[in-house]
Amino acid sequence: MAIKPRTDLSALFDRAKSALRLDERIGEKPNLASKRTQNLKGRVAKGKPVVSVCPYCAVGCSTLAYVSDEGKLLDVEGNPDSPVNGGHLCPKGSAIFGLTVNNARWTTAKYRAPYATEWEDKPLPWVMDRIAARVIESRERTFVREKDGKRVNHTLGIASLGGATFGCEENYLLGKLMHSLGVVSIENQARI
Repeated sequence: MAIKPRTDLSALFDRAKSALRLDERIGEKPNLASKRTQNLKGRVAKGKPVVSVCPYCAVGCSTLAYVSDEGKLLDVEGNPDSPVNGGHLCPKGSAIFGLTVNNARWTTAKYRAPYATEWEDKPLPWVMDRIAARVIESRERTFVREKDGKRVNHTLGIASLGGATFGCEENYLLGKLMHSLGVVSIENQARI
């Protein structure tokens, strides 16, 4: 039985390519793209990538937020250098840009007085002072010094829930603040 000679496919393709003049027929042709198309640039072409963290779950996916020289957010994508997500984002993470650049998003502190039907804008210092006053009032009203003859020094009237985007330092400070107030119900959502 005779052995058939092997066919060199690369040589065969090279001969077909030159015979069909594929270099002249395939690829971008200067006359196919309009002037407008030739001048188009990517949305993030002049943007500076800033490493950030996805604001949703506690996984801690890294993102690249592209910012213009004026500070305007141009786009958000997964950070390919991240060992956590390797450049990929889940559907919620992929919507960060739409959450941030959104005309319907509130950008001021809102307050609705008891029994009121309308929200009103308030300055941030007023809001922070109001929150501090409410925390102090709640703690004083619900603080328990002793229970069954034992010193407990705690309050069950306040709870703390930290966000997934908190880093170690922020969670540490929030924990210290809540423990100093005697808060028992503390959750920082740190799962990693």
